[in-house]
Amino acid sequence: MRFMQRIFRWFVAVALACLAGSVVAGAARAQDDYPNHAVRWLVGYPPGGATDIVARLLGQYLSEALHQQFIIENKPGAGNNLGTEMAVNSAPDGYTLYLVNPANAINATLYKNLSFNFLRDMAPVAGFMRVPNVMEVNPNLPVHTVKEFIDYAKTNAGKVNMASAGIGTSTHLSGVLFMMMTGVKMVHVPYRGGAPALVDLLGGQVQVYFDNLPSSIAYIKAAKLRALAVTTAQRAAILPDVPTIAETVPGYEASVFYGMAVPAGTPRDIIEKLNRAVNDALADPAMQAKLAELGGTSIPGTPEDFGNVIADETDKWAKVVKATGATAE
Repeated sequence: MRFMQRIFRWFVAVALACLAGSVVAGAARAQDDYPNHAVRWLVGYPPGGATDIVARLLGQYLSEALHQQFIIENKPGAGNNLGTEMAVNSAPDGYTLYLVNPANAINATLYKNLSFNFLRDMAPVAGFMRVPNVMEVNPNLPVHTVKEFIDYAKTNAGKVNMASAGIGTSTHLSGVLFMMMTGVKMVHVPYRGGAPALVDLLGGQVQVYFDNLPSSIAYIKAAKLRALAVTTAQRAAILPDVPTIAETVPGYEASVFYGMAVPAGTPRDIIEKLNRAVNDALADPAMQAKLAELGGTSIPGTPEDFGNVIADETDKWAKVVKATGATAE
């Protein structure tokens, strides 16, 4: 009897070991085969804005490199938080990606009751690029420099409408920082994304917009919008004749970053495969030329490198939000 029990226990142990081995092997094969069906890429803004442009540009490259469709899904709302929350709550299997943007750093402090913690709940994959915002006005506004704009806005207090892509976006906080450092008072008009904000700026319903450069560069070059300055510490190579805001307002600086993240718990092998594919894209001369056309500078690196970017930006914008007292619900 005891002999039979030992044999039975041995049989069960062997069966369980084989089952575990097959599960592990299956998971390894699944990761080796990744992706084996379409991947969705969540963008927290409507089509046509800078985040959407960047996602579609990289998504096309990844579709070709990894032989599966990377489908952009625009999920605007709640200052980018709707799309972020959908990403956080998605399965950590590599088939839901998220386009990281400055709002993820800003919203961590701006919103007091978020249902997620971005640094905890999302895993960084790779950085794409940094770009300036550009302070631009409707050409009918009688100003051509930052100094002229400051004088005009102070003379017409309460009559200058400042568009943004939504509360808590870099286009919002760049303007808030400008007001804080110059004493200018503007009326904030938030939109559900950059594209509708641009439409109203072109139409003259609003007068100024601190837009992400990729979505405005074509209008600036066509003289449909007037660029007064860029928000970075250095001038943008694509607009060498456009000064920085800091040349008039010493110490002013703001920039935009884009990258990819996945839900926390996504297998490391999948994160590393996506990271390699993104870095390959950034090293491609054709991609480099396209990013340069958008006014961007690539930021290749490891997942940890991009995680440091997100953490540093979160800390930087927390100080701005706290200093201005800005809040959102």
